[in-house]
Amino acid sequence: MKLLRYGPIGQEKPGMLDADGAIRDLSGVVGDINGAAITSAGMAKLAGVDVAGLPKVDGNPRLGACVGDVGKLICIGLNYSDHAAETGMEPPPEPIVFMKANSAICGPNDNVQIPRKSKKTDWEVELGFVIGDTAKYVSEADAMNHVAGYCIVNDVSEREFQIERAGNWTKGKSQDTFGPIGPWLVSRDEVADPQDLNMFCAVNGHKYQDGSTKTMIFGVGFLVHYLSQFFTLYPGDVIATGTPPGVGMGVKPNPVFLKAGDEMHLGIDGLGEQRQKLVQDA
Repeated sequence: MKLLRYGPIGQEKPGMLDADGAIRDLSGVVGDINGAAITSAGMAKLAGVDVAGLPKVDGNPRLGACVGDVGKLICIGLNYSDHAAETGMEPPPEPIVFMKANSAICGPNDNVQIPRKSKKTDWEVELGFVIGDTAKYVSEADAMNHVAGYCIVNDVSEREFQIERAGNWTKGKSQDTFGPIGPWLVSRDEVADPQDLNMFCAVNGHKYQDGSTKTMIFGVGFLVHYLSQFFTLYPGDVIATGTPPGVGMGVKPNPVFLKAGDEMHLGIDGLGEQRQKLVQDA
């Protein structure tokens, strides 16, 4: 299944993509695509829906983040061996964990705002996964049973705020619109191997990132297990698993950063694509 949310900001409705790529309205089945709807029981209910019998959505509506009411947006840093090499840092012995403010979440094709005084806004295409069933102290063997599905996350980052302004990474990761998620949540059964997905990110038509989840240091199953040792993961929590090489700050000899008018285009095998235009925040 490919689940989505469509409509104006703050008024999104639940939907499902049919076999022809058309949006079908799920409002008569669930109130939203959120934690309550994507538990194991909820996903089984949605899998049993007659998609052809759902109302077809006309036109080309705006897509919101594919999951609503996100409780936690958790990110993993330096989780690709080739990206760690790009930054000149040693691969971490354990996952580097940080949080991105929920207020950063936006739709997959919404404009991304460059913050005031920003000099180093950057891109990061990432595989995201969404928790379906509550996970606390789960074993690695059982971890994947707690995953509802997968999505694309653009972990937009302001590198000066993140690295040069003291403290942890959160303030460089959490500006409004710095968390495009979607276009859809792809159910776990439709992704044969999350550790074998090609991914890319282009800016103004130039492909900077061209990687694969094969080079992830800590895979999805391990991350569910690991994170659940420190705090409970609840249905609807989103985890962004890190980025492959090719971020703007890694371009040699001169790093490349985003400016108003630029356009990002990113995608992951089987999970769709995102497109965002950069605008200057007022």
